[in-house]
Amino acid sequence: MREIKQRVRDPLLLLGALHLLTIICGMPPPLPVQCNHIGCTLYNSYGAWGDRKECHVPNVTYPATEEELRLAVAYANRNKLKVRVVSQFSHTIPKLACPTSISENAFLISSAKYNSGIQVDTENLAVTVDAGVGLRELIDKVEEAGLSLVAAPYWEGVSVAGLISTGAHGSSWWGKGGAVHDHVIGLTLVVPATPSQGYAKVITLERQDTLLNAAKLSLGLLGVISKVKLSLERGFKRSITYNFTSDAQFEDEFMEHAKKHEFADITWYPSKRRAVYRYDDRVPLNVSGNGVYDFIGFQPTSMVISKSIRATEKIMENTRDVKGKCILAATSVGSKELVGNGLKNGGLVFTGYPVVGRQGKIQSSGSCLYSPSIDITTTCAWDPRIDGLFFYETTAMFPAPKFGDFIRDVKRLRDVINGENMCGVDIYNGFLIRFIKASGAYLGQSEDSVVVDFNYYRAKEATTPRLNQHVWEEVEQMAFFKHGAKPHWAKNRNLAFLGVQRKYPNFNKFIAAKKQLDPQNMFWSEWSDEIVFGQVGAKVEGCALEGQCICSQDRHCSPGKGYFCQQGLVYKEARVCRYSPPLSSSHTTTSTTTA
Repeated sequence: MREIKQRVRDPLLLLGALHLLTIICGMPPPLPVQCNHIGCTLYNSYGAWGDRKECHVPNVTYPATEEELRLAVAYANRNKLKVRVVSQFSHTIPKLACPTSISENAFLISSAKYNSGIQVDTENLAVTVDAGVGLRELIDKVEEAGLSLVAAPYWEGVSVAGLISTGAHGSSWWGKGGAVHDHVIGLTLVVPATPSQGYAKVITLERQDTLLNAAKLSLGLLGVISKVKLSLERGFKRSITYNFTSDAQFEDEFMEHAKKHEFADITWYPSKRRAVYRYDDRVPLNVSGNGVYDFIGFQPTSMVISKSIRATEKIMENTRDVKGKCILAATSVGSKELVGNGLKNGGLVFTGYPVVGRQGKIQSSGSCLYSPSIDITTTCAWDPRIDGLFFYETTAMFPAPKFGDFIRDVKRLRDVINGENMCGVDIYNGFLIRFIKASGAYLGQSEDSVVVDFNYYRAKEATTPRLNQHVWEEVEQMAFFKHGAKPHWAKNRNLAFLGVQRKYPNFNKFIAAKKQLDPQNMFWSEWSDEIVFGQVGAKVEGCALEGQCICSQDRHCSPGKGYFCQQGLVYKEARVCRYSPPLSSSHTTTSTTTA
């Protein structure tokens, strides 16, 4: 592995740079459920659905105890309603939290007020927590007891039940691994019951119960999670160093990196030809350091800056300004290197590596969630109320041996198209590469895996094609169809889920558990069919632009705006919407293809 170059910065210079990016006070995110005299609407926190793809329900209930939760499920069962649960956050990208498109049959349960119970068992190194408790509250309570939760996602804007239900994860091949559901040692579930049982009952699942492998990563399809029991470890600190270096061999080095460092990850900026290795290891509590990780993308961001970046990128899209996007990408990557990507020595400012801090202050971040409402100058950068950032998020989970070949293919594509055409992804977070172990969960990974996240520009209007649309469509199809990656359950465009059930050897066991616990499909909807069974809708005009289909005819793209359905440049089986300027070679409708 390459040698690390020590970087120590002037604190005053850093304070000035940070001030340009964030302000301390601001506006907290909007509540996901909004009600008026005619009913309630559930919104995605990114604005990915809501105004344009609304989820209406007649009302929503807010249970505060397990018995109130049981009564809510009983009411829905007795009245033959479709039920889903939403937390106080609603960051899932697929529409899994929506009960049904038929609003009169819908019943929504919010766990926002079922969030007070956190029982730490210091003797047995475990914690039992109410389903609606937020991740930050859980982490802080556990740390107060001198213990640590080992695995957690980088973003803390999730509830405990929500994060295990969707397979949320950090990064580690060590111990039990980086996926939080693999640290679940028990849970209670509210499921439908017979009239003589009161229409709903609470069941408890422990380690020895095979149903736990279905319930601990269930997408909310088996019932309503009431309480979650997680394993803990004695409190510890972590030491983190980022190494910004060349990407020349990282596709051959990732396994060594993951095996050598307990919480390793890699960020790849393909247009910049840079890889950022995160050297992240556990250290004893007596090691000096009080650092925190306040990831720069999750800090309260000036609304003016968020709106300006969005407006600038929109102009670049409309004028096909590739070089402008590359300048913006270089600025983004450079600022992250300058401020250690949000690491802060002593909790105040980044002054150099390594940054050492308590596990609870290092593992997750999301300070934009807690912006006080007295000052409305900052918020989360993607807050849909301010016309700020708006993006797709593709997340692919590869069996570890296949990951290197995927990266080689992406590099080949970069060479074919000129690396500048990949600048769009580097404006955001590049390719974030993390590691999770093989899981016993039926909908979890059956082998040690590498997870890749990448974000890229999304138009507000679904029928608007994007600059370099074909690039990210080809990368997406390479991942899921050529290299067999699984989609993250809480992210991705619909096409990523095509054929997903064939990628899980225990999929039928999950369906059997579903039939046992919810035989009437009370928790199932048409949105579940789209994700769990990879069902796609009719191929209509423009359906490929937002990933509702893979194009097979020009009309699935936007021929009127110059985007035609063509084969991939490296992965020839891919079918992508590529821009062709006027007076170019004639376009013919491609033949239907399946992925």
